Amino acid sequence: MTIFRSQGPRFVPPRDDITLPQFILDDVGAERTRPVRPAHVPCLIDSETGKIVYLEELRARSHALARSLKARYNIGVGNVVSLFIPNHIDYGVIIWAVHRLGGSAAAHSSTLTAEEFAYQLGITEPSLVVAYPSNCDVALAAMKMCNIPQNRLVLLDGHLTPGSPFPSLESLIEEHDGHPPYVEYKLKPGEAKSAIALLCFSSGTTGNPKAVAVSHYNAICAIVQTAMINLIYEQYAPWRDQRFRPGDVGDGNGSVGSMVPAQAVLLCKHPLTKNYDLSSVRSCLTGAAPLSPEMHAELTKLFPDSHFGQGYGMTETSCIIATVSPAPTIRPHRHFTPLAHGVADPASAPPQFPVSMKVSDPGSVGQLAPGTSAQVVKADGTLAGVGECGELLVHGPQIVLGYYRNPKATEEAFDDGWLRTGDEVKFDAEGNIFITDRIKIVNQDLIKVKGLQVAPSELEGYLLGHPDVADAAVIGVPDEYAGELPRAFVVLKPEVADAVQKDRRLVVRVKENLYNAVASRAARYKRLDGGVELVDAIPKNGSGKILRRVLRDLSQRARARL
Repeated sequence: MTIFRSQGPRFVPPRDDITLPQFILDDVGAERTRPVRPAHVPCLIDSETGKIVYLEELRARSHALARSLKARYNIGVGNVVSLFIPNHIDYGVIIWAVHRLGGSAAAHSSTLTAEEFAYQLGITEPSLVVAYPSNCDVALAAMKMCNIPQNRLVLLDGHLTPGSPFPSLESLIEEHDGHPPYVEYKLKPGEAKSAIALLCFSSGTTGNPKAVAVSHYNAICAIVQTAMINLIYEQYAPWRDQRFRPGDVGDGNGSVGSMVPAQAVLLCKHPLTKNYDLSSVRSCLTGAAPLSPEMHAELTKLFPDSHFGQGYGMTETSCIIATVSPAPTIRPHRHFTPLAHGVADPASAPPQFPVSMKVSDPGSVGQLAPGTSAQVVKADGTLAGVGECGELLVHGPQIVLGYYRNPKATEEAFDDGWLRTGDEVKFDAEGNIFITDRIKIVNQDLIKVKGLQVAPSELEGYLLGHPDVADAAVIGVPDEYAGELPRAFVVLKPEVADAVQKDRRLVVRVKENLYNAVASRAARYKRLDGGVELVDAIPKNGSGKILRRVLRDLSQRARARL
């Protein structure tokens, strides 16, 4: 059978007895993959406030917060802390503090409604919730639904809202000296592979959001893989030609860009872009959703001096499966050929995205990360070779433990260490991966809105709960900015349909009511911005499954008539 393996540097497994903060902040087991950080180079810069944070401060703040969390809330092994906050310069500090105590951190979108957040809290059952002033009321409503006491809420940036009854994160850090010292949790040999570091919510391939259980080892391996891909610890080219150089980010100019296609569209089309000098950008990577060849070409014009390519990953793979990477030298072109026993030979391949090659192959999401293996399974169950399409299955140290407290979903997606991605792909002769389609699993077609996953069944559930609706189906329709937008096809109940038929002025009102019904219960990106269509029936097969392909064809024909 054909198994494709990474063409990158040989993966050297990290230690399996250390936590994320020990690896990231304390330099434990990071000798080979960490470049020397100059003392004057910051780790983080808040672009809005101008705040600069250096490594030593991150280390000190994580210890201080851990001390207060232990004293105030007795956070420890087996406890989960839920983060209901936007991206923030202290996001990592909170996670690392929880890890130092042996707990797990659950990451939730800060834009969830109270009902959505309550659903996720029901899975994580946190001992503490960290929210933000702007979504505090939503957090409290969700906590009430789950019988979580209000005294288990902490506000990030709460010190900026005087009079709040809830402690702020900053006050917890400042008061640490008044609490007894804590004992940092130490993992036993091999324990990093099973100890849950993060719970990250993903729709996976089907249904309602599921909590993906990421171990400390999974996350550390993903960091090591990224470091190896980018050769950050090797002098592979002259300084001026290197894509990632210590100190570049801290010099006040952006040198490395990572974005989703929706951001790429905005950059390319917004008139304000012309007012900025983007010449400092040396490397640009897109991910989360496929980038069209047309937008690929537009970005290369926008960043003419930048090295540019795509990456590919999932929450279930600690966000890395494949990407582009530099290479130290240019080797003669040789085809990527499977060995006689079926394993694709990395030695037969050309270098991954060499420094002389400024733009990766359009449409390709790169090549397998170090330590990663892949199978491509055709529709008949046999394994595909080079140039043949099929569902991608991946295996590697970054593949997560499974879905938290959901053995059924775990069994469906994971098979003896192999993850079913749900994506149809093919490998070319050079080892580049091309995503050709999305596999339909359990009658679900995930919608990607600005790189965020939306399960049709969730929105269909909201619609079917509306008193005017007899049946409903949701699909994703193309959108230049968002990638895809949810569009609903709705069958009205007979009495409502009759009223609309008699008075066509009711059509707009009914559609608005249905849109608002979903908007009131779903996060902003899940709203039916692709439109609401009233139809006589939802196409289904003999067993009652929705024929989304038929609905997509209807939408395509409607667009063609415009």
